[in-house]
Amino acid sequence: MARFREHVSLTSDVLLSGGEVIVVVDDDASIREPLADYLREQHLAVEAAASGAHLMELLETRSVALILLDIGLPDIEGDVLLPQIVEKYPDVAIVMLTGMANLQVALECIRQGADDFLSKPVKFNEILFAAKRTLEKRRLIFENRRYQEELEEAHFRIQLLHQLAIKMNTVYLSTVELDEILQAILVGITAHEGLRFNRAFLAMFNADDTMLEGRIAIGPDCRESAGAVWAEMRAKDYSLLDIIQDVRQICLADDRAINKIVKQLLIPGDAADNILIKAARERRSIMVSRENGSVPHPYERREEPRGEETPLAVPHDLIALLGEDTFVVVPLYSPRRAFGVIIADNFVTRQPIHHEYVRALELFASQASLAIEQSHLYMDMQRQIVELEALNQEIDQNKDLLVKAERYTALGQMAAQMVHVLRNPITSIGGVSRILAKKVTDEELTKYINVMVKETDRLESTLQDLFDFVTQAEFHKELAPLFPVIRKTLLLMQSRMVKQGVEVQLDLSGPDPLLNMDVRQMRQMFLHLVKNAVEAMPDGGSLCIAAVVTDGEVRVTIADTGIGIADSSLAMAKDPFFTTKTYGTGMGLTMVERVVKGHEGTFHLHKLTAGVEVQVILPLAAHGTSS
Repeated sequence: MARFREHVSLTSDVLLSGGEVIVVVDDDASIREPLADYLREQHLAVEAAASGAHLMELLETRSVALILLDIGLPDIEGDVLLPQIVEKYPDVAIVMLTGMANLQVALECIRQGADDFLSKPVKFNEILFAAKRTLEKRRLIFENRRYQEELEEAHFRIQLLHQLAIKMNTVYLSTVELDEILQAILVGITAHEGLRFNRAFLAMFNADDTMLEGRIAIGPDCRESAGAVWAEMRAKDYSLLDIIQDVRQICLADDRAINKIVKQLLIPGDAADNILIKAARERRSIMVSRENGSVPHPYERREEPRGEETPLAVPHDLIALLGEDTFVVVPLYSPRRAFGVIIADNFVTRQPIHHEYVRALELFASQASLAIEQSHLYMDMQRQIVELEALNQEIDQNKDLLVKAERYTALGQMAAQMVHVLRNPITSIGGVSRILAKKVTDEELTKYINVMVKETDRLESTLQDLFDFVTQAEFHKELAPLFPVIRKTLLLMQSRMVKQGVEVQLDLSGPDPLLNMDVRQMRQMFLHLVKNAVEAMPDGGSLCIAAVVTDGEVRVTIADTGIGIADSSLAMAKDPFFTTKTYGTGMGLTMVERVVKGHEGTFHLHKLTAGVEVQVILPLAAHGTSS
């Protein structure tokens, strides 16, 4: 049957096609030869055979459309040969000829597959009429069979497109799912049940439309395997989703020749004269065909003819890459933008590309365009979701900062009023108490006066913390080494550490890091941290201070073995006015954090098994370290 599908379609007055012949089989030469000559006079191709063996030889070597078969042959009876021919050559029509007008024999021949039965003697014009009628019947059978196959193939394509539409209408397409859909579409273009192109290539523009890049392809080296998958799908009633993975595994291997070709397909997006770019940008199909057997010639399918235009240039490097000079280019696009093109050819069979196949290819291309557009919408949506989440997070952070700033403003106003109202009286009381402590000799009175001096000192310290918090002094930065700042801070606390029995372990080895810093505020920040550590060890302990320079920053660690801090208090330790001490404002760590952030650093508190560890991380200046 496949042999007849390659032939040109028969019209009503064409009985034979593609080299087909009628074979007259009769052992009587006086009948065989005149009948053959008569049929040739009617413009029919005729061969003659005098035996069954000769007939079988002709069936093997020639394309036989009709056999006029005599029942009485010298080597085998015609009615015995009949079922053998029908079984082996079911598309050959047979008219039986016999010298016996036996109805029973005629019915038996018809039952065994003969198309007609004539009794001798019979006129040649009657034989011609029977032959034409049988050939016409045969032609109608073939046309009906072809139409049935085309209907089945059309149903298959519609079913495939329908399943693709369902897939795209029920889910958003990720990049992986898009590749699977596009691969399935290309297989549909090349499958026997589909459009039967030998090869199909898909090329798409990159993200910024600067380059048309080959993406995936289907070719002869995977077409047969993929076709088997499609056949299995039809036999087992697979759905599209069932076969996508199978097709992907078969056809996406990088070592396949077709994929090596498509990966070399790289065309600048601004190459306006290139037929691939032109087809994509202008959203029109272009067919390139060989002219006079060799010269490529671009051809556009249009519903209405237009005036003469300058022929499109077909790049020789494209023809060399594809190894084919006849192919069709179909655009992929949406209302918003051009996506790329599908290239299809008949590289193996060299069959011409008819316009109806181009129109069907455009239908597949529309499905591919829809899948690409839906994938882009999905990726745009995912990107917008990420941006919205980031924006929402930023809004939450800004809201927290605003609340914190409002709280700090209120606290600052309150602190400013307290400093203004209390500073002068406290200073006066402290000054008078110290004068009295020097002049009074009575031990009992001196005891009470020392209490006044001590408590006044605490009040003055509290007011100083409040003053530092309220003033929020600007930073006056200069390039300076860090280690001298730390050492001078320790000197200020030296007498108190000795008095309390605090041992200091100082590790400031290596080059002295240079920082762009406000030396006064940096010294005040370290003084507060050291003071906190010493106050946490009233009965003595160990204070470890170390600095390590790595990756453009210096990490200063201050660890004590004091009373530590509760887990519940650790998170609030940097909050203004929070303190675990029996006295103090709780402004110290707030000031520390402000100074560290003002120097673009970070500040962390960690609870140890015994004590607390503070880490201050500060960026180095451009010079890094001092020599």
